[in-house]
Amino acid sequence: MTTEYSGTGDPARSLALLWRTRERTSRKGRPDLSVDRIVRAAIDVADTEGLAALSMRRVAERLGVGTMSLYTYVPGKGELLDVMLDTVHGEDPPEDTPATGGWRQRLEVIARQNWDRYLRHPWLLQVATTRPPLGPHLIARYEHELRAVDGIGLTDLEMDAIVTLVGGFVHGAVRSAVEAAQAAARTGMTEQQWWQAHAPYLEKALDPRRFPLAARVGTTAGQEYQAAADPDRAFTFGLARILDGIETLIGDRAHHRGTER
Repeated sequence: MTTEYSGTGDPARSLALLWRTRERTSRKGRPDLSVDRIVRAAIDVADTEGLAALSMRRVAERLGVGTMSLYTYVPGKGELLDVMLDTVHGEDPPEDTPATGGWRQRLEVIARQNWDRYLRHPWLLQVATTRPPLGPHLIARYEHELRAVDGIGLTDLEMDAIVTLVGGFVHGAVRSAVEAAQAAARTGMTEQQWWQAHAPYLEKALDPRRFPLAARVGTTAGQEYQAAADPDRAFTFGLARILDGIETLIGDRAHHRGTER
């Protein structure tokens, strides 16, 4: 469930922090503090304690300083969240991504990078980003993702739509993987252990005459996954189908151009 929204801070102050055009310091500023240190501490809080625990006071405690000292560098939680989002999107710089392969391979790498980012920072799923922070890392990421589909016969709007489609698919698909990991951590029981404990009872209770497809398909899937679901397999399958659809679109565009000649 979404608990926070990006873009809620003061636009001028958020942009100044995102682009580091003006690191807000004063005579009262602490020499051992900086925007980068504060942001990293905030990310650590969100990673280890969850987004609900994030507050200026909690970040100050993590740094061992007074809460008011943070405001010399960061105006408030809204601006801090924007910089946190931009920062984690800079953890795997686009220039570190292999530029080889066709558009399909490049999109698959991008999708996997996004998937891994959510697993590293599950709190990202709790932030609505319809008003994204317009920081250097997010814009660099957008530029990089657009390059994956540049020059293959698509319009600018189609390129943007494809990047949005792949990003949205990953956002939805990774939720089950994050929830499975959180369930295992909180219950002390892996998905396989949970399935092995429940499967015998389900086999006795499920009437195949009443639910023939659920019994047949569910049994096959459960035996294969040794769990109720396999998020990584579902992600791989779904991404392949999306890429198939994009390939069809590219083929249609090429065919249309050929018939116009």
